[in-house]
Amino acid sequence: MSKRLTISELAKAADIPTTTLRYYERIRLVEPEDRSHGNYRLYGEQSLKKLKFVRAAQAIGFTLEDVKSLFTDEDGDSPTCGSVQGLIEVRLVDVEERLKDLRHVRKVLKSALQQCHQQKKSDCCQIVADLRNKK
Repeated sequence: MSKRLTISELAKAADIPTTTLRYYERIRLVEPEDRSHGNYRLYGEQSLKKLKFVRAAQAIGFTLEDVKSLFTDEDGDSPTCGSVQGLIEVRLVDVEERLKDLRHVRKVLKSALQQCHQQKKSDCCQIVADLRNKK
């Protein structure tokens, strides 16, 4: 793709909302590669590749701040495996915590469902009553 894309064309090609692309621009994750005669921001293949990288990195748990460091390290070079290892370890801890939380939610929901099965269909749902009484 040697063609330059406008912000809406790039957003469509990357399958993200234009507002997200504008946000990425504000936080300097993506920058326009050129300007048109009418001063429109223009993007090329490199920007599209960057956006696809961002989406892929987010899909496996990296934050936008992590993604910035995955592009370049403190020296502006491509990050090494050693420098990425710390990020991966932190994300793994986050995932383990979320899994623990989700296991708890599953346990509570299974218990609630079991209670529902034991009640008459016309009775007031005890789970709803319990949730209303929580403060």
